[in-house]
Amino acid sequence: MSGCMSALGGMPQAELSKGLKQLKSEHPPLLGQLEGLYDLTQKIDQEIDVETNFAALITKVKEFKAALDPHSEREEGVLFPMMGVYIGTTSGPIAVMEYEHDQAKANIGEFLGKAESGLASTEETKKTAELIQNAYFILTEHFSKEENVLFPMAERMLTEEEKEELFRKIQDIK
Repeated sequence: MSGCMSALGGMPQAELSKGLKQLKSEHPPLLGQLEGLYDLTQKIDQEIDVETNFAALITKVKEFKAALDPHSEREEGVLFPMMGVYIGTTSGPIAVMEYEHDQAKANIGEFLGKAESGLASTEETKKTAELIQNAYFILTEHFSKEENVLFPMAERMLTEEEKEELFRKIQDIK
């Protein structure tokens, strides 16, 4: 597919530098976890073994959050500010990415808060599981935007020195 043009600026898709490649490589395992979460929410929605599936969902959400948090920190703490020097952070792509991070985290946080406090009914359980569905929809679209728009934009925008700095700094976030 060489010669394929990206939607942004009609330029061929650039080969990503080490740091951006690492951030992109973190998406497939996170998406795999998200698919598992979504499957559990579907079972809960269909009232299939609700208690067992909800208990599994709580455990899996905690595991997902533990994997998502350092990934988000690498983007919010390193990549976004570096790009923000060129395109700003209060509006445009960085503001949208940060907003989506906040929305997904809010849904996950609200889910965990409600789940920990105990739920009275199947309806309440289903409603609470919907928060994870919301996070699923936000993040699957979000990752796609990063891979198809933001990361290629960063590749073209950042200097070679900045790309090295990005790679170095994201290594420190575990």
